[in-house]
Amino acid sequence: MGFNRPSKIQEAALPMMLAHPPQNLIAQSQSGTGKTAAFSLAMLSSVNPDDKWTQCLCVSPTYELALQIGQVIEQMGKLCPDVKLAYAVRGNRGERGVKLQEQIVIGTPGTVLDWCTKYKNIDPKKISVFVLDEADVMISKQGHQDQSLRIKRLLSDDCQLLLFSATFDDSVWKFAERVVPEPNIIRLKREEETLDNIKQFYVVCKEKEDKFTALCNLYGVLTIAQAVVFCHTRRMASWLSGQLVAEGHQVALLSGEMTVEQRNDVIKRFKEGKEKVLVTTNVCSRGIDVEQVSIVVNFDLPINKNGDADNETYLHRIGRTGRFGKTGFAISMVDNQHSMNLIHQIESHFNKRIWKVDTEDPTEIERLVN
Repeated sequence: MGFNRPSKIQEAALPMMLAHPPQNLIAQSQSGTGKTAAFSLAMLSSVNPDDKWTQCLCVSPTYELALQIGQVIEQMGKLCPDVKLAYAVRGNRGERGVKLQEQIVIGTPGTVLDWCTKYKNIDPKKISVFVLDEADVMISKQGHQDQSLRIKRLLSDDCQLLLFSATFDDSVWKFAERVVPEPNIIRLKREEETLDNIKQFYVVCKEKEDKFTALCNLYGVLTIAQAVVFCHTRRMASWLSGQLVAEGHQVALLSGEMTVEQRNDVIKRFKEGKEKVLVTTNVCSRGIDVEQVSIVVNFDLPINKNGDADNETYLHRIGRTGRFGKTGFAISMVDNQHSMNLIHQIESHFNKRIWKVDTEDPTEIERLVN
């Protein structure tokens, strides 16, 4: 898979996850640090292929993340042909009362709970490893927190419990402690690591048409590999993708009102390189792991409810590039004094300079790449 040595989270977590007797773990680690590979290895290592029932359970907050985790497990498990995987996601339904033979199940909380209780496809007492991924997103989604706790209560006392979260405020800690008793704790801050790999710039524009012109001027840079462009609203994302398509560019659009199937198809096409640019809202700010993304563009800067810079979302957005030690680029469009203030807030929060670049000057763009 191209891993030459373990990442920090793999190095810290794997010995705990593979220990005998099993140890519980709460770990803080951003996406892109290799945590999915770490807990995937832990699940694959604990499975007995001869036992044709579900032994490992992983819940994640979204359909897309569940599929992504499953793809990692499938890739890592290629040499384990007797280990099977099932997806407990909306649209997949087992036959009532018929136990699954797949040893690993990945899914979203509501469907996993249904498979354990309503349809009796999984015997939760036979689960030996339970992974809860993206805990901070889980508690922000209505019902997910309660469903996750209900799943946990169905498990046996000796089930190994592994919880991962990118951030840990008080509410996440309270949730984590309810899910994982007597845990080992690993806290890795990835901000410095992420931002060291990503060159950050901003472009001054007057209005959205100027932003579009600046984006087109950057397009020669963007096509080095692939780009993700973030907009604040669905309407802006739709307008921008339409403008880019009219200019003859290969563009994919991803936003919250699409069905799960549509979103999955868009991400699949983008991962396969069929479109070079993905225009999206914050629905894509974390968890979408496409190695070829070399540039992230903040067409609109992320803001919180108070109108200040949303530093966490900014970090997740630009973290779509610069993954696994590669160099990435993040470019933010600034169209008024408020957005300039947001840039200063982000600089201050991360203690990193964001450099001004003139997209109308070809030598500036050349300097940006080099």
